Amino acid sequence: MSDKTNAAHYVDNKEFFAAMCVWKQQMIEAEVAGNPRPQCSRYIGECFVKICNHLAYKANFVNYSYRDEMVLDGIEQCLRYSHNFNPEKSKNAFSYFTQIAYYAFVRRIKKESRQEITKINYLSSIDLHNLLNDIEGEASSRDFLQWVREQIDVIERDKEELNKLTTEENKPKRRPLYFDAKEKKETEEKKETEEASLDNVLEI
Repeated sequence: MSDKTNAAHYVDNKEFFAAMCVWKQQMIEAEVAGNPRPQCSRYIGECFVKICNHLAYKANFVNYSYRDEMVLDGIEQCLRYSHNFNPEKSKNAFSYFTQIAYYAFVRRIKKESRQEITKINYLSSIDLHNLLNDIEGEASSRDFLQWVREQIDVIERDKEELNKLTTEENKPKRRPLYFDAKEKKETEEKKETEEASLDNVLEI
């Protein structure tokens, strides 16, 4: 068996998709019968956990101190919107829920960044040096001031990472190349039809 299959966070997309199809059918039958929506299976829940944990180890997210909260948000969002998955539109359940987790992570980062910026702005607005002198005297420790400076550096780094994620999120997606080929072919066929019609007119 391959190392990939043995990986702690590996999800077999075929098995995951099959499980989602079974659960989706159960939801449809429950809705028709007027019964409450059935819970997802333990296997599906484990897949959500693996997807979110795996995503949290990506370079974009691995260094955040609140990574556990990001994972929990991702799992919650996967469970909340799992009933929207449509097997008729997509067979890649892994990609579908990875995207849900990704946006949950980004929202958590934005929320934490706003809170951190508020705290840092408050600390920056007061004279900490004189405040510590008044409280502890000239011989007071400067560990707290050093900590504040380090936190400001962390906030700036997180803001840069968030800007990268936001830019990637808003980047327009390149449409598949076959659309370009199809459009080019249709244009050429239309041109040939028009030329043929013009030749027929001239012959008459």
